[in-house]
Amino acid sequence: MHKKMTISLDEAVYEGLYRTVGRRHISQFIEDLIKPHVLDTALDEGYRAMAADREREAEAMAWCNALVADMADETR
Repeated sequence: MHKKMTISLDEAVYEGLYRTVGRRHISQFIEDLIKPHVLDTALDEGYRAMAADREREAEAMAWCNALVADMADETR
């Protein structure tokens, strides 16, 4: 669901937006810029990308297993 909002911009900024992204695309352009700053999705997306990297996950698992083995060998 979208909400309507009225904002004030400097005339030069508005003209630059109009020239750069076009009349019917300004709202989406602004939303795309703002979204990462107000929603905590960037971290989630990063974790999803890391989990999808099978080679990286295999290396991480090997590192964790080696660390556990080192801790088991450690005398207290």
